[in-house]
Parts: sequence; structure tokens; C-alpha cells
Amino acid sequence: MHPAPAAPSAQPPRAARTRQPSVSQLRAFVAVAEHLHFREAAAAIGMSQPALSGAVAALEETLGVQLLERTTRKVLLSPAGERMATRARAVLHAMGQLMEEAEAAQAPFTGVLRLGVIPTVAPYLLPTVLGLVHRRYPDLDLQVHEEQTDSLLEGLGQGRLDLLLCAVPLAAPWVREIPLFDEDFVLVTPHDHPAAGRSDLPRSMLRELDLLLLDEGHCLRDQALDICREAGRTESTGVTTSAAGLSTLVQLVAGDMGVTLLPQTAVRVETGRNASLQTARFADPAPSRRIALATREGAAREEEFRAFGDALRAALATLPVRPALP
Repeated sequence: MHPAPAAPSAQPPRAARTRQPSVSQLRAFVAVAEHLHFREAAAAIGMSQPALSGAVAALEETLGVQLLERTTRKVLLSPAGERMATRARAVLHAMGQLMEEAEAAQAPFTGVLRLGVIPTVAPYLLPTVLGLVHRRYPDLDLQVHEEQTDSLLEGLGQGRLDLLLCAVPLAAPWVREIPLFDEDFVLVTPHDHPAAGRSDLPRSMLRELDLLLLDEGHCLRDQALDICREAGRTESTGVTTSAAGLSTLVQLVAGDMGVTLLPQTAVRVETGRNASLQTARFADPAPSRRIALATREGAAREEEFRAFGDALRAALATLPVRPALP
């Protein structure tokens, strides 16, 4: 007599195992999580309140988790709802990126382009960037974010930003750099400073000068310190005064508190407003920095960004810079 075959293990119905939340359910839940009010959440996403309530209830049923605690007076997120809201936002963000990438693939230079720019570039190059976009890419929705380099890199890595305009190298292996130009540094001095007006300044002069720098976190500060170290300036020759922006730095120089280094593109804007300031140029090869566009390796719009870099490089030719080979 053969033993009876073992009964198959109980499994949930196939529909229950394959069922997944819909985008509309996630949008409804995220709206409620942000507003903690059904009527306000429904208005925010253009959905009727009954439809929104039904979508959230359906999401709870699909996930098998209570997301909200409802009372007659207010709506609260359950502990599980707090965690699920973070996940839901990430899914919706990724879905938005998917749609943007698809739109960009169909029509280059359309849709949203989120451009991050460092503060020591933004005031001097943005007029050219914005003019180029207005003339050549009228269907491009350019959104500009001015932040320091570390914040820009974080935003690029997280997908919050699409393209950066900054000083390189960035020392991030997952970033692709599109060189634009090189620019020299110029020493800004009070009008009666011994170095004022010189065009053959040796770098060795940086060893003992009262140097004013930007606050920590600015890549221009790090570049200036590297230049000083290469010139033989020691750590004992400290920097006692710093500023949050280049405009403040040159005002400190005008007040005879020291000297500072400015990139060439900033000189006309920052020194032209004060007759008490002078500049001095270094002997060749002068210290310099490279400005580039940067995007994520493998970005779907990389070819579009390279074409944008070519157009921007040409548009910047009128500035006192040296175009860099792409």
C-alpha cells in the first residue's frame, strides 16, 4: 500500500500575492501624510475627498498595514505609516524621474533641468547661461540651485539635481565632468599695496601676505589654500579673517584688512564698484581653476548635457577665460 501524497502547503491566493499599490494610492497617502487632513490633502492633489479616502483605504488593504489613526478631530500617522510614508515618497520621486527621462529621450532640451551652481560661479556665469537657454532652448525649464560643492554633489547623487556647474576635479568616481574653461586667479589689494598693479607677481609673495579667504565649505577657499601651500606658505601663517561671499571679501580688502584671491570671471563685477581696490596678476604660469559641467555617470541625458556644454563653452568665449577641450 502506497502512502498518501502529502497535502500541498497552504498558500495565499495568487491575487493576494501579486497585488501591488497603485501610483494614485501612493499619491493619496503621501498627501494625507503631509497635510494630516483629508480635505486639504484632496484639494492639494486635485482629487475628491471620497476618492482620496478610498485610495488610502485600498492601500492599507493591499499592504495589510494600518497607515493612519483616524479620530473625529484629526488624522495621525501610525508608526508603520511614518515608515511607509518615507518609502512612498521615494517611489513617487523615482516615478517622476522615470517620466522626466522618458520625456527627455523623446525631445532633447525640453522638460525640467535642475542645475546646481557654486556661489563663486553663479553671479558671474549665470547671465550667460540664462541668455543661452532663453535663445536656444526656449522649451527647457531651467531650475537653478546655488549651493556649496558638497551639497551639490549630494543632490546630484540623490537625483535632486541633474547637472552641476562648478570647479573641478570633484574626486567622485561616479561623476562625469564636461570641461568648459580655465581661468586665472588675480590678487586683489588696496590701492596703495606694494603689489598693486603688478603683472608679474611671483607666487612666493603669497607666503607672507595677510590673506583673506572664504568660510570653510567653499571650494574656492580650498583652492586658494592649495595655491598658497604650493607657493611655500606654511600652516603657521594663518588666516584670521574670512567671509561668506566674494563681495564681502573685497570690501574687507577695501578696508585695508588684507588681500584676497579672486577668479578672473569675478574681478570686473567685484572690484568695479570700488575705486580703492587694485589688482595684481601673477607671472606665468598663473594659478588657475577649471570650471566644468558635471553629471552622473550613465545619465540618460548625458549626450544632451555634452551638447549643452559645447554651446555654453562657445557662449563663454567673450569672458577672460581659456576654453577647455571637451
